Amino acid sequence: MSNFAFNNPAFQKQDPRNVATYPGAAQGQYAPPPAASQHAAVTAAANAQMEGMYAAPPAGALETDRMSIEDTVWKTVGLFAILVATAVAGWIWTASTFNPITGSVDLTPWIVGALGGFVLAMVIVFTSRKKVRPGLIFAYAAFEGVFIGAISAFFETLWPGIVMQATLATLAVVGVTLALFASGKIRASKKMTKIFMIAMIGYLVFSVLNLVLMWTNVLPQDQMFGMRSATIAGIPLGLILGILVVFMAAYSLVLDFDQIQQGVRNGAPRKYGWLGAFGIMVTVVWLYVEILRMIAILRSN
Repeated sequence: MSNFAFNNPAFQKQDPRNVATYPGAAQGQYAPPPAASQHAAVTAAANAQMEGMYAAPPAGALETDRMSIEDTVWKTVGLFAILVATAVAGWIWTASTFNPITGSVDLTPWIVGALGGFVLAMVIVFTSRKKVRPGLIFAYAAFEGVFIGAISAFFETLWPGIVMQATLATLAVVGVTLALFASGKIRASKKMTKIFMIAMIGYLVFSVLNLVLMWTNVLPQDQMFGMRSATIAGIPLGLILGILVVFMAAYSLVLDFDQIQQGVRNGAPRKYGWLGAFGIMVTVVWLYVEILRMIAILRSN
């Protein structure tokens, strides 16, 4: 099933026998060949036009109003700039509430950022078929930044230096995945995508249950994210799960890159670059949190 945005003749393969490309344009009709003098004049004009086209700089996303890889990259950079700025605020907010005696911090910015980001993400996903709203995506980046800053400050108070380790590891995974995708050595497939979706649903159910049990005090707070889970062959179960989830997040990045590439090939409107940037941000945030959890398990043991 094709994306609704491409259900337009402008995005469909045109019959080369027709001049028309858009609805309402006149269809190609037979015309007698021009006289020799007319033919020479037409040929000279066509050559001059082609030379002018080759000499002109290539049209960008602004001129064509079409989605491009470069434009999507800049949109992604802009969203992450917003995330970093609000992450600083979330970090300061959380760090200012740290109690060195009890080792506790105020989790309000953590909860506000997580809930705000989740609600906005759902709104963006379910309304994007009708309209792309960059303002909502900016707000999502801001809330996610508060969440990332708060959770990072919390983990940093327990294990100094863990945030830098998680950040470098996240950049490494993103960089390697992008390099493999760009080189054509890794691609999305229907079979792998089905397996990914099944695993994703299972992990989502597990995560929600884990958070509910923690918030209802059925599990102690240090059980969050599997801090003291069971072991298999001496390896914490939470660490094994974390490694699998990192591979899931990496494949999710492959899907993101593939969908952006497909949008560019289809000539999608430029505004859909915001959805591509949004998808990458969701995946990278998920990847960072998972790596943060894995390093915490290793350092706690």
